[in-house]
Amino acid sequence: MTRKLHVKTGDNVQVISGKDLGKTGKVIAVDFENARVKVEGVNIQTKHKKPNQAMQQGSIVKQEGFIDASNVLLYCEKCGRGVRTGIKVNEDGSKVCVCKKCGTELD
Repeated sequence: MTRKLHVKTGDNVQVISGKDLGKTGKVIAVDFENARVKVEGVNIQTKHKKPNQAMQQGSIVKQEGFIDASNVLLYCEKCGRGVRTGIKVNEDGSKVCVCKKCGTELD
């Protein structure tokens, strides 16, 4: 059963808790089953790769890990921080996310 989340792939978000508090980045991937998101430059983890036929030499790779979706807020460029959002319905029936503080439309 999938959950509905307040963020989607490509959104700019700000981390509001944890070791990466205050960092901003773009959402790379979303795991709807576990309500987790992967954000560019946040929760960097070290992974050790074993050597194999394709890659003759082993290496240490740094990559982003998933964090809980409740730890991020959509980032508003005008306000300069993560903000709470609301939904606005346009005249043509399309829905848009808007900043609760300043009212600007978010991507």
